[in-house]
Amino acid sequence: MTHWLVLPIVLPAMLAAMLVLAARYHLVIQRVVSLAGTTALLGLAIGLFWQASDGTISLYQLGNWPAPFGIVLVGDRLSTLMVLITCVLAPLVLLYAIGSGWDSRGRHFHPLFQFQLMGILGAFLTGDAFNLFVFFEVLLIASYGLMIHSGGQKRLRAGSQYVLYNLLGSTLFLFALGTLYAETGTLNMADLAQRVATLDVGDSSGIRVAAVLLLMVFAVKAAILPLHFWLPASYAEAPAPVAALFAIMTKVGAYCIIRMYTLVFPPDLELTQGLFDVWLMPAALLTLMLGMLGVLGAKRIDRMVAFSVIGSMGMLLASVSVFTQTGITAALYYAIHSTFAAAALFLLVDVIRARRGAAAVSFGDAPPILGGALVAGMFFVAAIAMTGLPPLSGFIGKLLILDAARSSDLMWWVWGAILVGSLIAVVGFSRAGSVIFWKAHQARDEEIDVETPEAEPSTALAMVSIGGLLAVMIALTIAAGPVTRVLSATSAQLFNTAPYIDVVLTTPGKQINSDHDDDHEADGVKAAEDDHDGPAASDGHGSTVKDN
Repeated sequence: MTHWLVLPIVLPAMLAAMLVLAARYHLVIQRVVSLAGTTALLGLAIGLFWQASDGTISLYQLGNWPAPFGIVLVGDRLSTLMVLITCVLAPLVLLYAIGSGWDSRGRHFHPLFQFQLMGILGAFLTGDAFNLFVFFEVLLIASYGLMIHSGGQKRLRAGSQYVLYNLLGSTLFLFALGTLYAETGTLNMADLAQRVATLDVGDSSGIRVAAVLLLMVFAVKAAILPLHFWLPASYAEAPAPVAALFAIMTKVGAYCIIRMYTLVFPPDLELTQGLFDVWLMPAALLTLMLGMLGVLGAKRIDRMVAFSVIGSMGMLLASVSVFTQTGITAALYYAIHSTFAAAALFLLVDVIRARRGAAAVSFGDAPPILGGALVAGMFFVAAIAMTGLPPLSGFIGKLLILDAARSSDLMWWVWGAILVGSLIAVVGFSRAGSVIFWKAHQARDEEIDVETPEAEPSTALAMVSIGGLLAVMIALTIAAGPVTRVLSATSAQLFNTAPYIDVVLTTPGKQINSDHDDDHEADGVKAAEDDHDGPAASDGHGSTVKDN
């Protein structure tokens, strides 16, 4: 089963190449192959998540080169969780792209979609900082093409801005990696963790610079103030299914912060003291307030949803900034919720655009929406989720974050920002809903001269896709207890770095059993034996370790 770890990267790469070379002029074949591939990815993601659910940490060594010299992929609770979120989102977004016809409005949508998945999944699974940069570039190159899919001057301008800011982030990333390598001689994350922990505090200026640069890079990806400027226009102007898939892109930045700053630069490391409570926490709270004020001040619904993504990232990283197990648990729950809430809202914006005719997505006078009852109901559910009103998952996630913030010295600031920001978001979304779904009908009843839209309603397949995203949020609400327990185990594994380091740097094929090794028993590490409940170690390309 260890070889499954490379398949989420290899499969979309092979499908993308095949679609370009063999089916570039056959849209139906592209749709079938792409949808089948994302469905297969979902099956793989479920298998990997199930394997990691008992604490097993899986390793895959490309070319059988051992770490830290070779490329490694690592599957633990956090990485497989993020892979699962992406693979649940991808087929639902793809269904919308097919049902709404977005994939036919330009060339190479499906190959770019698969390359995008390859980059995102690779970023979650890699155990090497340089290959994290490589996968960042893969997903960004694919996203450049997806951003300008179907053309248009506004979309091209927004895409250029998107490219500029992300190239800046990539340049900073290279500087950070160069500094890290100069100071430690390695870029393998597990090896970095060992070497950074042994550095002399008095001779650590290079490492401090690298830690700050990395945080800035990931802040660009996560759209944290003041590095958020690229997101509103880029997400608002992107094709709807692309913007919905981009809902997971900001979570890549949050994932990298959690991974690097629990493994390589843990919160108890003297070198990075003050990095989170002094810098990241205030930036996250300002991002939260800015995003929610943007929701209130937006004049178009697409930009309103884009600003809500910024606000949700501020809330998520405020929880991460607490940097306790409770804080990471709350952040992960909120990350799952906000990904599907944002994706559903971006798709609903496209439905509104299609059914509202010339009025498009502005908040001015407009005709009633065709099939407005169903769309209004879906928008109502998605808005409740995004603003954090009960009883949906946004409310539960917000309570978890408020509870986690009690251990922070900035507790009252966190509580105040979250509660005030949530109130502002409720007002903003309420205004949008009343203007779009209520005032248009009022204008018609009062016989105001408003042109009836001629746009065709979205297909049933597109509406099923949005319904699927809403169903995921409802399921997340109903299963909040079990999900929170899983996420709590995930955060506990993150703060116990010994098993991760051990499985990556241990000689391939070696089996470690805590029942027979007192040293590893102290660390809570257990090798997966053939006759135990975890999978066996591989034939040299990979191995698995289970932490209890």
